[in-house]
Amino acid sequence: MNQIFRQSQLFAFLLIFFFISPIIAEQGASKKIVIDSAMTFTEATAGTKAPKKVLDSLILLTVDYYSYDGKLHRGQLLINKAVEKDIRSVFNLICEIRFPVKKVIPIVKYNWDDDASMADNNTSAFNYRNIAGTDRLSNHSFGRAVDLNPFSNPVIHLDGSVNPKGAKYNKNFPGTLRESDQIVKKFEGLGWRWGGKFKQYKDNHHFDKEG
Repeated sequence: MNQIFRQSQLFAFLLIFFFISPIIAEQGASKKIVIDSAMTFTEATAGTKAPKKVLDSLILLTVDYYSYDGKLHRGQLLINKAVEKDIRSVFNLICEIRFPVKKVIPIVKYNWDDDASMADNNTSAFNYRNIAGTDRLSNHSFGRAVDLNPFSNPVIHLDGSVNPKGAKYNKNFPGTLRESDQIVKKFEGLGWRWGGKFKQYKDNHHFDKEG
């Protein structure tokens, strides 16, 4: 009798395992992270013209996000240490609501070329450069600005031209930022400006926070 009982238990276990194991395997596969960037701090800052004082204020932050392929990705942002908590909070929300982010790679990959990074829809932060068309340093120069999905959220000038070239601002497209979005409200609640509210032009991908 005991032998029959043990055989029944074994059969029940095998039956459960047969049905559950594919589900477990599928869940494990869905949680596999695609690595978009795994640089060292030295690699991420190579070739920048930023002075040592600025570099000492930066941290290379690892962030997770769901990309346009629906998979969980991992990238890196060079940001000011003072805004680390803010950025962690924003990307926790990005991950939680699955707001799609194409990729997050330090702009050194694009030889510090902002246009090339934007054209690739790459989300980035630190880049020691002037504000376009001026001789004033951008908040990106201090790791206090983030450009999120720049090709999906281009700059729109008063004359209707856009940057990066070829981009279109379609509010219904995934990864596009709107004033009512949780991401915009999250940034603003933490004291950041959204470029989509600038008056001279709409910098829809840009967020920054003064020091």
